[in-house]
Amino acid sequence: MSMISQKARYALRALVALTRAGHGESLMISEIATSQDIPKKFLEQILLELKRSGVVMSKRGKSGGYLLLKSPADISFGEVLRTIDGPIAPLPCLSKIAYRRCVDCKSEADCEIRHVFAKVTDATRAVLDRTTLADAVGEIDTLLDKAG
Repeated sequence: MSMISQKARYALRALVALTRAGHGESLMISEIATSQDIPKKFLEQILLELKRSGVVMSKRGKSGGYLLLKSPADISFGEVLRTIDGPIAPLPCLSKIAYRRCVDCKSEADCEIRHVFAKVTDATRAVLDRTTLADAVGEIDTLLDKAG
């Protein structure tokens, strides 16, 4: 599993901010940039990518800005990471969307490295595809309630 990019972290933070704003509520780019400490120009690019993939939409006018197009319960971490960073796979031969055989591969069936990383990838994908923005925000709120 490769590390997620700064861009993907920013995308997830922006989506968490929109989740916390509440159902149907929009936030201006400048509000998200300030609250999440994300460079505004970079955030604009990220939100455009998320808009193209149908995760957010933009509204014009006085109460304009960006809002979630889908419910936070229907947006998984896996979907966001694939949109921003591409395949969730540490080896090209384990990618579902960008499969490539490793250049020096003698046999995928006999590759010990592939077998181990296949387990890692399956476990990682399962968590990322099962965890939604709603789950992530709910877990943090629960932890804060317990701590308080």
